[in-house]
Amino acid sequence: MSEDIAALITSRGPGALAERMGIELKEVSVERVIARMPVEGNTQPYGLLHGGASAVLAETVGSLHAAIHAGAQRQAVGLDINCTHHRGATSGWVTATSTPLSLGNTIAALSITITDDEGRLICTSRLTCLIRDKRG
Repeated sequence: MSEDIAALITSRGPGALAERMGIELKEVSVERVIARMPVEGNTQPYGLLHGGASAVLAETVGSLHAAIHAGAQRQAVGLDINCTHHRGATSGWVTATSTPLSLGNTIAALSITITDDEGRLICTSRLTCLIRDKRG
């Protein structure tokens, strides 16, 4: 990992919500970002992983990915996210992998897949971020 990427992660971190949900970064690079999150503590009343928790995980890895692409002097802000939930998860961990669809000067579009411990597809997501100059 480059010093610039390490500095971005150190200065920005995954965010308070990501920390509260137990999200752990596993791999961070311009090519991809991987993080995992426990199912336990992030479920809806039926005991299944909450769809909103999947969206938080997807937006966390995708936003960090866009921020790394943007660099230290710019910032990435979310414009649009969608999530398609393919199956439920009731235990263990889910892992999100963000890969770029398009990394431009003003827009970053990321594809995020979330899988369970057995590698089964739980959710697919697409995140679009605006890249702009840092403000105050």
